[in-house]
Amino acid sequence: MKFINGYNVRKKLFCLILFCAWIIPGVAFSQSAVDSEDMVMVPGGPFLMGVDKVSNVDVEKMSQRKKLRYLVSRAAFHDEGPAHNIIVDTFMLDTFEVSNKKYAEFIKATGHPAPAYWDDHKRNKPKQPVSGVNWFDANAYCGWANKRLPTEAEWEKAAKGPKGYKYPWGDKLEESKANYGRKQEFTANVDSYPEGKSGYGAYNMAGNVFEWVQDWYDPNYYKTNTVSINPTGPTEGVYLSGTGTYVDRIATGKKRVIRGGSWYAPAQTVTNTHRFWNDPMNNSYGVGLGFRCARSVDSNKILQARTFYMDALINMGAEKYPQAEKAISRAISLDSENSEYISLKNMIKKQMN
Repeated sequence: MKFINGYNVRKKLFCLILFCAWIIPGVAFSQSAVDSEDMVMVPGGPFLMGVDKVSNVDVEKMSQRKKLRYLVSRAAFHDEGPAHNIIVDTFMLDTFEVSNKKYAEFIKATGHPAPAYWDDHKRNKPKQPVSGVNWFDANAYCGWANKRLPTEAEWEKAAKGPKGYKYPWGDKLEESKANYGRKQEFTANVDSYPEGKSGYGAYNMAGNVFEWVQDWYDPNYYKTNTVSINPTGPTEGVYLSGTGTYVDRIATGKKRVIRGGSWYAPAQTVTNTHRFWNDPMNNSYGVGLGFRCARSVDSNKILQARTFYMDALINMGAEKYPQAEKAISRAISLDSENSEYISLKNMIKKQMN
């Protein structure tokens, strides 16, 4: 930390952090550096989640034997429907998938184990998405970053955008707008394919790496769910086969939802409604298991401003002054008369000079 009346600066920062911890109990301050400017705001409201499946097969005319065979076939499988109206609150979502660079900061700060492929030169560049992480790794990172994993509903709303598209960019599959189907044998940088970003500004919601979300997986969840406001998925996962096939229903473990397809996966996996699953302990499916984080946004602007203020303090403690300045500026935009925020911004500016 730079010294301008160094003792006083450190003393003031320490007092500010203690003050926040006192007025906002339960907040865990870590060594994470939070980049609020690298998140997009997804406005709350209703959207149509899932998609209805049109079938030309008349099951009722089948013999009993054929009917039983059809009902356990891939052709009959449909976990993306029925389409149903869901309402979610406003939230923020990472603009980019979590990169190797950001994950390295997490490892350094916490001592968390490195993911699979950390030494793979095709997948370990700083701007590539971290891959080879299991659900617990992703959940731990988001907690460290003062965020959380998105729910499946939040993820789909962010991918569909305000117009409810089939793909993040529109209703037509365009190969040039996403990294999927093994067109290159490695992941793309997290800021690649800007023309394929969603209507809310999130990059690579289709392809690159499958993304863990918060929810347990149940193929029948859409058919049985009665929660239409901020659904968080089933209370527990159903037992599914370890192979991830549609036919094999031998009970081998509960699964978490993964979304978005990957560089390795085929075209049908990159629609905004496609659902897939994986064991929460698995870190290597399709050489492309990654994630991005979300954050709830309180409708009360004062509390929302306080969240950005906390981000500024955390970034300042990590000596990331540009990020701290952006965070405190967002806090001031929501609570412009707060002298505490103005004082912190002045302090940050002094440290940057």
